This record gives sequence, structure tokens and C-alpha cells, in this order.
Amino acid sequence: MLHRVSIAGLTMDQASNTPILILKTVEGDESIPIWIGLLEAASIASALQNINFDRPMTHDLFKNFMNIVNIELAKVEVCDLKDSTFYARIYCTSGDKEFSLDARPSDAISLALRFNAPIYVEEKVIKKSGMVDAGPEVVDKSEEGKKWAEYLEKLSPEDFGKYKI
Repeated sequence: MLHRVSIAGLTMDQASNTPILILKTVEGDESIPIWIGLLEAASIASALQNINFDRPMTHDLFKNFMNIVNIELAKVEVCDLKDSTFYARIYCTSGDKEFSLDARPSDAISLALRFNAPIYVEEKVIKKSGMVDAGPEVVDKSEEGKKWAEYLEKLSPEDFGKYKI
């Protein structure tokens, strides 16, 4: 089953200094964090903030190409999670033909934003991501560690906000 998602925000993983894209189901309150590259995060952030550059970025170039050859982006799906790697598909139409492309979720989502296309996540991905009814794993058993675990457990996707990268 597919779940439509929205982008709840972009944040940084303080431990690895890596951007995290936070997706949230439109119906329900499941969140899916996806660690992405810095350039991909910049592309997503620029699309979210409607920033246009003098020269096209890669995703803008691909969108321009698709427009020239009359290919429409119908939707994107984050369709699998294997060995901590997320997989996505980009669904397109051209005339009476339909096709899909394998993609990294960050690229698929960056394009979806540029086309105003819906973004979906497969239910098995939500379950595999461990965010459904998952409590924090408390490694630090000290009082300070317990306080942090309690704090983190109460966080919602809205708490992350939308950060500029």
C-alpha cells in the first residue's frame, strides 16, 4: 500500500554532519528519515524555497529536457529499503506510453518538487525504516541518557522545521 507523504523538513545529523530529509505521511503521523547527500539537500532546499539560479542545476536541466521531449512526471515512490539504502522509482508518461525509472529518493523527490508531482512511500518502507511505533534505543543508561531518550521520544516531525542548507 502506498502512503502519500510531504516533506516535513531538512535537518543535519550532528554525528555524521549529513543532511536528513524527513518525510511525513499525509494521513497519519509516521515519519521517514532519509540520509542524503549535501548537493541533493541543496537541490531539494532550492526547490522548496523556489530559488532559481542563473544556470540550471542538474535536476533543473533534467526537468527542462523532459519538458522539451514532452515527458510528464506523474509521481515518485520510495519503494524499498535494503541494507540501509532507500530505493525510489520515478513514474513518467509520454503520449500514450508510461514508464518508470530507478532513482535515488533524493533525486526522485527533487524532481517531484520541480514538477509538483505527488510523493509516495511504500508501506513496507515505513515499517522497515523502524519509525512506526518504535521507541528510542537507549544506549546511555545514565540519568542524562534517559532524559535525552525521553526528549527524543516526544519529538514530532514539525519539531525539526525547515532548515536552509
